[in-house]
Order: sequence, then C-alpha cells, then structure tokens
Amino acid sequence: MSPLQTIEVHPGTEPRATIVILHGLGADGTDFLSFADEMRLQAAGPVRWVFPRAPERPVTINGGHRMRAWYDILGTDLVKREDEGGLRESFAQVHALLDREVARGVLAHRIVLGGFSQGCAVTLGAGLRYGQRLAGLVGMSGYLPLAETTAAERRDANALTPVFLAHGRQDNVVPLSRGTASRDLLLAQGQPLAWHDYPMQHAVCLEEIQALQQWLLGVLDAG
Repeated sequence: MSPLQTIEVHPGTEPRATIVILHGLGADGTDFLSFADEMRLQAAGPVRWVFPRAPERPVTINGGHRMRAWYDILGTDLVKREDEGGLRESFAQVHALLDREVARGVLAHRIVLGGFSQGCAVTLGAGLRYGQRLAGLVGMSGYLPLAETTAAERRDANALTPVFLAHGRQDNVVPLSRGTASRDLLLAQGQPLAWHDYPMQHAVCLEEIQALQQWLLGVLDAG
C-alpha cells in the first residue's frame, strides 16, 4: 500500500491540531486549500491542514477513464453497487495518514478528518473504523458507505466522536436522500451528529463554511 501524496499548509509553529480534508471524484488536493485561509480557528491554537490526493484509477461510470478517485463508482446506485475493495483500500491509506499525524506529535483527539462527496464517504468509513479517538468527522455532500457493516465495524474509540454533515437540497450527484439516510442511520447508532442542509447543488456554500467554522472551534476546544 503506497502512502498518500499530500499538500500541506503549516502554521509556522508547532501545530496543536490537524485538519485533514479529502477531495471529491476527479478533483485534487488543492480544491479545499482555501479552507486554510477562510477558517478563523486561531482560538484552537496553531492548525496544520493536510490535503491528501487520491490515487488515479479507472472509474467505471466515467467510461473507465483514469482520474483521481478514492474508489470506483460502478453505477448510479450508490448503495447496491459499491466498490468495497477500493473503499477499504482508501480506509487503510487514510488510517496510515492519521497514524503519521500522531507520529508527528499531534494527538489523535486533536485531529479532524473531513471530506467532500467521495471524500465524505471515505471520511465516514475510515473515521468510524479508526482505533484512536478523533476530534471530529466532517462530511460534505456525501454519504455513509458500507452502511450495513458500520455498526459491527465501528471502533469504540470513535463511537461518540462528533460528526458534522452538510448537504445541498438540490444535489444532482449525491441525492439529498442519501445524505439523510446516512444521518438517520448514524443517529440511530448513537453517533453525536450536527446536520445542515442548504439550497444548493453539489457544492459548498458560505453559510456551510460559517457553520463548519463554529463546529470546528467547538470540537477542537473540547479536545
């Protein structure tokens, strides 16, 4: 298993927290670089931002063209046809990345893992299965993958880790119903969860960024 390439923004002093953001299908680690400037998190102390780059792989729904993807998309049904092998490979790569942050001196409970679309799916899948408690999980415009195995595979360390989920009501890529189904399943399993939906498509909006900033300050302060 190859380690993930990363783009990083360092605070200039020893970080007290790390925020990892996973990009969406066909995108790149640079997509959310602006978060490092837009988020006002000084109250949480120095923050290192880490933006991993997914490996390139053929994507079935896009005619087999190679692109950066955390896993293959086999069809429009995101539930019945999942690339379990690709998902689990990405979970393992993200776990290795989190382990590296801990080895670099950031305590696990001061690390937030987040992602958009495919990155959201890997965030939820990997985060809930990680063996050390994280500060929080952020899912933007995505869904919970391998949902039927989540309860059995979720690690006790992250059973009470706060989750921030946001979705566009007019999302034409990952329907709102997938987001709400993921929300409801996690709530039923006792996961602390903050839900936000906005009048947008498959995107991120200013109101979402503002809500996320306040949530991040809360979970990093608690840590």
